[in-house]
Amino acid sequence: MTDSDALPSIPRPTASRPLLGMTVLVVEDSRYACDAIRLLCLRSGARIRRADCLQSARRHLRVYRPTVAVIDMGLPDGSGAELISELAATMPRISVILGTSGDTFAEDVAMAAGADGFLPKPVDSVIGFQNMIISNLPAERRPRGVRMVCDETVRPDPLAYRDDMAHAADVLGDDGDERMLDYVTAFLRGVAFSAGDHALVDAADGLADARSDGRPTKSDIARIAGLVQDRLADRVAI
Repeated sequence: MTDSDALPSIPRPTASRPLLGMTVLVVEDSRYACDAIRLLCLRSGARIRRADCLQSARRHLRVYRPTVAVIDMGLPDGSGAELISELAATMPRISVILGTSGDTFAEDVAMAAGADGFLPKPVDSVIGFQNMIISNLPAERRPRGVRMVCDETVRPDPLAYRDDMAHAADVLGDDGDERMLDYVTAFLRGVAFSAGDHALVDAADGLADARSDGRPTKSDIARIAGLVQDRLADRVAI
């Protein structure tokens, strides 16, 4: 099934909603980052579906084919590069495959895996989001005519940030799982970077550096856990 099979006719893009008739599959474990893309899709006319891991994304893709896939590079069950590589080799191909991450090195990884483009986090610009998708669409699918330029930025729901903190707290509670500790460190850094939470970014960087250098991490983990609990208790505003 394609993204338009359930519709009697495909809505045509308009000047203010240039992505009308398209479906965007967002493979993203952060609810805060996903809410930003939800708002961008809403402003642009696209429908959105969400998967929070590789396994969930593959279930979605067995049922339907979206117009656009936006894939986070760091997911709880593997690298987004795995899925990008799979989708780039699948025929018929999804029209636009984009990687996204808050880590600068991830763009090269995404492009090497077969992505058409890359959205650096935070993804919050309406015109930037639209331009990235439209510029990578096949020529026959690009909206024709004049397009209304919107320089608006979106602000995700702060409650989505608390959901991410709750997720991180659960993962931090799994003592002894080294792989999940690496995952939650990268997860928190990406979410905090998108939200402008500099204290949490610094703490996540500190833990990552300690693990990389082989230093004890108990104090770094305790620092991050305390910051996460502060945000869950609404003692810190973002």
